Amino acid sequence: MLRALLYFFAASYLFVTLPSAFAATTQNLSSVSNLTSSSGLTSPEAFLGYPLGKWHLRHDQINYYLKQLANESERLSIEHSGESFEQRQQLTAVITSKSNQAHLDEILTQRKEAKSGKKQNGPLIIWLAYSIHGDEASGAHTALALSYLLASSNDSWVKQLLDEAVVLITPTQNPDGFDRFSNWTNNYRGQVDVSDPRHKEHKQNWPTGRTNHYFADLNRDWLFLRHPESRGRVALFHKWQPHYVGDFHEMNSDSSYFFQPGVPERTHPLTPEKNQQLTEKLAQFHRQALDKEGQEYFSRQVFDDYFYGKGSTYPDINGSIGVLFEQSSPKGQVQATDNSELTLNDAINNHLATSISSLKGALALKEPLLDYQSQFYQGRDKAKLKGRQAGYLIGANENRARVKDLEDLLKQHQITFYYLTKPVTQKNREFAVNGSLFIPLHQAQKSLLLAMFDNRKEFNDPTFYDVSSWNLEDAYDLDMARGVKLDIDVLSTEPPALDKLTLKPEAVALLINWQQDSAALLLEQLLEKNIHVKFAAKPFSVRVNGKEQHYPAGSLQVPLKQSKSSFEKLKSIITQFQQNHPINITSVNTSASSSGIDLGSPDFHSIKPVKPLIITGYGVDESEAGELWYYLDTKLGIPTTLVDATRVSQIPLSEYTHVLLPGGHYSSMNEVFARKLGQFASKGGVVIAQKGALSWLNKNHLLKADLKESRFFKLLFDSSDLSFGDKDTLSARQSIGGAILELKLDTSHPLSFGMPDSKLPILKNKALGFEDSSTPFSQVAKYAQRPLLSGYLAKEYQRSLSESPAILVEPRGKGAVVLLADNLMFRNIWLGSEKIYANALYFIPALN
Repeated sequence: MLRALLYFFAASYLFVTLPSAFAATTQNLSSVSNLTSSSGLTSPEAFLGYPLGKWHLRHDQINYYLKQLANESERLSIEHSGESFEQRQQLTAVITSKSNQAHLDEILTQRKEAKSGKKQNGPLIIWLAYSIHGDEASGAHTALALSYLLASSNDSWVKQLLDEAVVLITPTQNPDGFDRFSNWTNNYRGQVDVSDPRHKEHKQNWPTGRTNHYFADLNRDWLFLRHPESRGRVALFHKWQPHYVGDFHEMNSDSSYFFQPGVPERTHPLTPEKNQQLTEKLAQFHRQALDKEGQEYFSRQVFDDYFYGKGSTYPDINGSIGVLFEQSSPKGQVQATDNSELTLNDAINNHLATSISSLKGALALKEPLLDYQSQFYQGRDKAKLKGRQAGYLIGANENRARVKDLEDLLKQHQITFYYLTKPVTQKNREFAVNGSLFIPLHQAQKSLLLAMFDNRKEFNDPTFYDVSSWNLEDAYDLDMARGVKLDIDVLSTEPPALDKLTLKPEAVALLINWQQDSAALLLEQLLEKNIHVKFAAKPFSVRVNGKEQHYPAGSLQVPLKQSKSSFEKLKSIITQFQQNHPINITSVNTSASSSGIDLGSPDFHSIKPVKPLIITGYGVDESEAGELWYYLDTKLGIPTTLVDATRVSQIPLSEYTHVLLPGGHYSSMNEVFARKLGQFASKGGVVIAQKGALSWLNKNHLLKADLKESRFFKLLFDSSDLSFGDKDTLSARQSIGGAILELKLDTSHPLSFGMPDSKLPILKNKALGFEDSSTPFSQVAKYAQRPLLSGYLAKEYQRSLSESPAILVEPRGKGAVVLLADNLMFRNIWLGSEKIYANALYFIPALN
């Protein structure tokens, strides 16, 4: 058990009994028991009223303790980096000497020059971040012990550290998930600890504490920044530009302890070799610390340094050294494992050991770390140029909102970009002033820029701990010209002005191009206000002020033949919407088109309000359910009902327009509900199902198409001449960690409305597909003949998927079943394909 950190014996002195982790990593490996402090700081035990680790902490306890230390210690101040979705404060302890605390503003001014490549003379910046997965709780507990030690200790190594460094400690990077887990495990802890892994203390409910409010894995969001916790975290990173980042996690309970370096062959090629050399030098300190603890460990296996969207790799592409730590998880107080009984205090001790070894190792390597960061940002290729510049030219046809999202992302990553002052033609493509960006390659953040748009397809090792590609060109479905050179006089740092609608009484209708991402949100707001809106099933053109304007299928029409009060209400909605969202809206004074259908055509269909239901709970993929909920809730503003699979049979489905089934196995849903779901569709409802949910639909005879599942694809791989040693290599080839594939769309199908062309990039991470469908007109999309755009996908998969169906819509009575072989909402960064869901919501009930 973790012994009490401190006991109060006198008003002016604290005598400390510390766990052996402290002794294992102190200067000269000497003991720091009997540590004295004249500051009279409150220990974690004194604050909590019980020894640290006796109960799982809540996030509010952690924050209050940090604030307590900040009030008592001249070494510690608080950095606030925003709130979680549930409005929990994200706090970081800034710990350094009293003198450095008095000059933090000057230090932060110095840190603004970190990307200049100049020689650095300021303090070392060390950031230790814990519990980004809320159910990996030992890290947050460790953070409190470490914060107290650094704030109170007069040991020589601590004083040297705080004189020469600023230490940032973030105990919980996922406050909402952390509290979800803490409450669960504390609720099921009895007076006698139960080590049985089957006990409810160790088996969380759905959703688990690993994820945040929207069930997102925040350790996959460092690049994409879809969530406020991530945005605050990355802002903190660039504010301080740390030299070293320790990223503390937990892993399988039967494991030992891991720290980087990871698998050498699986390090991203954009990561400098010097980065891995310094990581190895730091590892020597961790080995020494854990050897003193008698704790087994491993490196250079299992985990890699490839995907830059994680806490241990994002620093690597931003001039820092990021190191991943993985402790076997007790998931409660004590759990029986293959090795022995594992306690929460064991996990805290181990993380405490490597936290201190991180501090001592970074301090010992201070000059190499300072020099490494300077060298990372040196060179002509990372200096801002004048005159003609080379870079990426990016555009999204008729979709200013898509580009605005990318702008916001680039700003948060401190990537420089420009707007166009006049249209540019490059490589037979037109890039308009409104809706285009130019991103120069010559800038401090060049490495990160290259990583975000990396589209490589060749790899030395086909094994990936996460996705093998995340190219934002495909995720955003952008027009992109690489290697473009533009003169500075066609570039501006100021965005072009957006047209604002002037709504006049003589107008007969408003027209909204559905290709705009903002159009779906506006549509939902209009429907909620009972404004009549129609969509075009066929394309058309109108002349406005002497200019021809083309509107593709799916474009919206708001008829203006209504009362004066309705007209004023509409005008108010539009005016307010355009203040917050980039969107082009055109008013016309005639129903006559210049080509295509007229505005009074029967090919304009009224759109009815939607009321969706997402099936959640045990058996459902947390992240996919959360992505759908996030989209419907935050992007479209639709009131969305979440119902667990175990309860959904009791729900009257007739009260809903759509039922969404994320990926999962759905073993808790039976044939009775399957019949109920089929009746729901037959009576006019729409079922939207993806990935694993298709297997359940198929088993329950709700699909007409035949599935190709993992068993089918495994037969494609020839293993007859392989040795036992080739087993892992074969397994890696059979795995689809995440590759970007191209779909070919039937652009006349309503599910494809609003897509800029017939090509659609998607992220595939599951071995699943369809046989050719025998249902007429049901195929919306198929995989391209050569489907791989970026990342790794075995040739066997590429050949089998080539030109096979990927998206189907099967009519069922008055309704339909929408079938998606892939998750088109992947991590809520796949903006190019998320419109498929909007089309399924608003158009499929009218056209199926």
